[in-house]
Amino acid sequence: MAFDTDTHQQLLDKLTPLPLDARCAAICLSLVDLTNLDEAATPQMITELCAATHIDDKYVAAVCVYPEYLSLCRDSLANTPVTFATVVNFPAGNHPITTVIDEIASAIELGADEIDCVIPYQQYLQGSDARDFMTQVRQACGKHSLKLILETGELREPELIYRASCDAIAAGADFIKTSTGKTPTGATLAAAASMLMAINDNGNACGIKFSGGIRTLADANHYLALTQNILGKDKLTPATCRIGASSLLADLKRFL
Repeated sequence: MAFDTDTHQQLLDKLTPLPLDARCAAICLSLVDLTNLDEAATPQMITELCAATHIDDKYVAAVCVYPEYLSLCRDSLANTPVTFATVVNFPAGNHPITTVIDEIASAIELGADEIDCVIPYQQYLQGSDARDFMTQVRQACGKHSLKLILETGELREPELIYRASCDAIAAGADFIKTSTGKTPTGATLAAAASMLMAINDNGNACGIKFSGGIRTLADANHYLALTQNILGKDKLTPATCRIGASSLLADLKRFL
């Protein structure tokens, strides 16, 4: 489908945030992939991450850590509703496909429920695409959830982000994700609008994950409102919307 520049701009111009209240904070909490992808992370830091996965009896959707910490997370969060995500082809998106397939197999063996995989986004910047890569990664994940990271801060152009999103959806991604959080530009509303338009134009079945610089409920609120406006209120569930964050819960506690 063709990208509509006017529609994209109108969606941003007409965006009205949701009320910053306990209901909004509870929705936001349920969508969080609580993340520690610090290369200097220690077991103690991961244990502390796991301890922070809930506010009273309300839990985040998932934790997202490097593969070597999956076992620790599974032990720490046994008998909770939290699922376990990890990253592959991370962060630059430039590993050979054979290596990425091996990374996925290893991550699943270590206990990953969800795979957050960086696409070789450089191919889009060079005028090509990553459709074959995406298809092979989808096959490698089997029944495990696949989130394809587009690195929208590097793709930059709304139409290019839309095209990469459409390719990821066609390949069978369960979610398309904004960014690794390792580049200067993380999530932006303009990129999110392109991705949400692609989801809406392709059957509204793929989920979306916003990641990169979302630190407060006020930050997250705009992405929730945009999702609701384009895809519908019923898409604000962990099955179809996630927010990758490392420090967001500290702010959510002010409302819950």
